[in-house]
Amino acid sequence: VLPLPLISYESKWISATVPTFDFKAYSTETLSLRLRARWAGDGYEAKDSPFLVGMDERKSSLWAGGAVTWKTGFANLSGEVLADAMGNSKGTRAKLQIDRRFAAGKFGFTPRLAAEWVDDKYVNYYYGVQQSEARAGRASYEGKATTNVQFGLRMDYSPSRHHSMFVDVGATRFGSSIKDSPLVDKTTGTSIALGYAYRF
Repeated sequence: VLPLPLISYESKWISATVPTFDFKAYSTETLSLRLRARWAGDGYEAKDSPFLVGMDERKSSLWAGGAVTWKTGFANLSGEVLADAMGNSKGTRAKLQIDRRFAAGKFGFTPRLAAEWVDDKYVNYYYGVQQSEARAGRASYEGKATTNVQFGLRMDYSPSRHHSMFVDVGATRFGSSIKDSPLVDKTTGTSIALGYAYRF
């Protein structure tokens, strides 16, 4: 469970919504090229689960790089390439996503589909097991680069111009190199987010 403030700001040059900050290097009504920084809470500590006892801490990181968004008549397309700016994993990740919002009165429904590639350094840092961390039932493991597939649906309701509420459900089907990790016992991870926003 991770509570976050829904702070969002949009201007000609800046687009910021916790936990992502974008500087718009070039923008039109349909195309935007951006410099991006995003905090990702991928880390964990041994105390988070009895199965992780004996594991070293894996730290969350700030990721930075470039992004592009393209609004077409059919859907919104976006992509990003980010590197670990804090050097914890020393990894790189890249993501492509397509989504579209369908309006129905005061309600909105936004399905999305994405694929995220993560390199071997990312997989080894967050899903690998060092020799010193190996235990009975938890063998040492060194992963390779892989691609996760993500599905999601956001449902929003705006009873007035200032008020908006949403529910976001998502599922991630892990790539083979992550599924094979002894730290993972499921092929799919799920998430749900609830939020309320007031627009000034």
